Amino acid sequence: MAARDNLRLWEEHIRGEFVTRDVHQALATMVEDASVLTIPTRWGGRGKASLLPLYRDEFIPSIPDDWESTILNRIVTDDRIVEESLSRFHHTRRMDWFLPGIEPTGCAIEIQGITVIEFRRGLMAAERLYWDVATALRQIGRAG
Repeated sequence: MAARDNLRLWEEHIRGEFVTRDVHQALATMVEDASVLTIPTRWGGRGKASLLPLYRDEFIPSIPDDWESTILNRIVTDDRIVEESLSRFHHTRRMDWFLPGIEPTGCAIEIQGITVIEFRRGLMAAERLYWDVATALRQIGRAG
């Protein structure tokens, strides 16, 4: 698959998660055995059957209404995308994939992250997300 097609597919996936908040739109961009893993919290799953309830019941409903993300750097190839972004939002919802077990604080959070997306047969095969949890904890008053 060409790099530009990968980018279009990734943007469609992000639209499903953050704009339309449509789990089926997001999952339609993935192979059947796709994997998603948030490295700092070990949240995620493998396979659409496992990802469907995670996206529907945990991830998408937990995204704060004021979430905004800015791309700082992006590398796009024929088989992967590596993206560095800056996300800003208020911690108004419980987000177990991001800050497990912590009730909403209302605090502003600004955090940089890196996402690695791998493609297979024209669809997303894996998504791995990295960020510094200690920085987020400090911003909500939970770490020194």
